[in-house]
Amino acid sequence: MIDTSRIEISGAGLRCTDVVRAARRSAWTELTPDALTRAGQSYELAVELGAKGAVYGRTTGVGANRHIVVDPGAADLHGLRLLRSHAGGSGEPLSDDAVRAVMVIRLNQLAAAGSGVHPRLLRALEQALRVGALPLVHTRGAIGTGDLTALAEIALTLAGELPWASGGIEPVPISPGDALAFISSNAATLGEAVLAWHDLNRLLAASHVVTALTFRALGGSAEAYDERVHAARPHPGSVRCAADLRRLLTGSGDPLPGRRLQDPFGLRAFPQVQGAALDAAARVGEVLEVDVNAAAENPLIDAETHQAYHHGQFSTAQVALAFDYLRAALHHIAELSAARLSDLVEPDISGLPPFLADGPAGSSGIMILEYVSHDALGTLRHAASPVTLGTAVISRGLEDHASFSTHAVRSTVTATAAYRTVLACELLGAVRALRMAGTELPDTPLREAYRLATAELPHIAEDHPLSAEIRRAERLLDRFSTL
Repeated sequence: MIDTSRIEISGAGLRCTDVVRAARRSAWTELTPDALTRAGQSYELAVELGAKGAVYGRTTGVGANRHIVVDPGAADLHGLRLLRSHAGGSGEPLSDDAVRAVMVIRLNQLAAAGSGVHPRLLRALEQALRVGALPLVHTRGAIGTGDLTALAEIALTLAGELPWASGGIEPVPISPGDALAFISSNAATLGEAVLAWHDLNRLLAASHVVTALTFRALGGSAEAYDERVHAARPHPGSVRCAADLRRLLTGSGDPLPGRRLQDPFGLRAFPQVQGAALDAAARVGEVLEVDVNAAAENPLIDAETHQAYHHGQFSTAQVALAFDYLRAALHHIAELSAARLSDLVEPDISGLPPFLADGPAGSSGIMILEYVSHDALGTLRHAASPVTLGTAVISRGLEDHASFSTHAVRSTVTATAAYRTVLACELLGAVRALRMAGTELPDTPLREAYRLATAELPHIAEDHPLSAEIRRAERLLDRFSTL
């Protein structure tokens, strides 16, 4: 029997979902013996290469100090000085989940055996993860060219120079040459990125359920989701979205006729717009799975050719651009959600009272939800602005490009939180409309979604504060993601 709670760390084959499970403590990690063997060989080669010639960061300074040769007799002190000088992060600490994700990814990258660090650093990371020891890692200090501050903080914590945020293990010596080899990574950005990608994927799945509820409340036309329509223009995300809507709305039965010849764009164009977001999310996943398994340290210590290769693999342009695209796509689907909420409160489309009011004349119903939705949409619009249009020139002009992938990831977290509110407002409107109309739902997962919603969201006919219901609807969306 396969132990699904155990994740092998070998330097290859680590999935984003594995990182999430380990970060959120539903699985534990274990290094493969081969990974430690390869890491040991890489370390020995790195020592050999450093004894023969210049190796960046091992026998030299870093950045604009790359030409300054380090005294071989003080190589161990050079490494500690490098870590101490680079452990200058600021801002709030990363969440525990994010720190675990960083540690898992860095462990797997080191297991790819391109860094040349001593194997005991791999064992130390593995042990810290196993016992729940977490370093304090600050959020600020990266621009998409290597998470130097975050990883220096982790390295100094492993070495016993910085206190653990929780738990702890015995200090581990930092060998000469280990310092840059350990911190030459974007694992901190990738850790946050994997969690952000996973959480947004769940929300994208919930979007199908909420849209299907609105579709039934508004008597939409299923022609827009027909398999033949999407076979004629087969963008993968759109095909997938339309198929999921057919599953939710009709199952194996025939669709009901719609009330209109053509629905508003919020329903009719949903597969096209949502499909772009699904494709963007898929692309992000592909990029992340390359990077969490990458030996991207500079220099690369290559056991096959017995050489050190100096390079620019620290750049995370792929990550930054993929997340910029994803946020832009997210903004478009959020606009459609806000538009569907407007359709729900419009009598000419819903066939129900204005704002779904169910009280005395002049009652406001859910009027305020449009304000809340568009407030969140405004936040999302700002967060969707591309971060990759900026750059930085640092280290005396030597390092003259930056992707700002870390900012792209954190902007995605902000955008996702805003979209959750937009979608929750639509959910409240859809459930209220279905209740008021007494609409019967098909025997598909949509019926279960409605049951969950009606159990969680109270039916209060008269005008009342909606804040608590918005919060409940936001939480409910995660349960929708698995229907």
